[in-house]
Amino acid sequence: QLQLVESGGGLVQPGGSLRLSCAASRFILDYYTIGWFRQAPGKEREGVSCIGSSDGSTYYADSVKGRFTIARDNAKNTVYLQMNNLKPEDTSIYYCAADRALSPTNFISPWVAGTHEYDYWGQGTQVTVSS
Repeated sequence: QLQLVESGGGLVQPGGSLRLSCAASRFILDYYTIGWFRQAPGKEREGVSCIGSSDGSTYYADSVKGRFTIARDNAKNTVYLQMNNLKPEDTSIYYCAADRALSPTNFISPWVAGTHEYDYWGQGTQVTVSS
């Protein structure tokens, strides 16, 4: 049984917008840091954004700051990633992940992303930005 289920990917033109959704159990939403990663063919996994379970603090990779927004809807048990002003370099498979031990301050750090075994992963959703 999948603990995290992503949706919302697709094809969009440069400058366009998409909203990704990550549906999770209420337990995960309440006690786990949840975030988004992406991985393009031939490239390493990259942390994009995350949100804390206790205070809702948010963090973003420099490459998406000012364009992406992460938010949590407790009523729907869902974490969203609103992506605006999309660029061709945003093309990737996007994955939702959750971890109870990690805080938002290091959840998407490159070193942690490359070494830590995150508790849960979603199945991924393709985002393609092309004209």
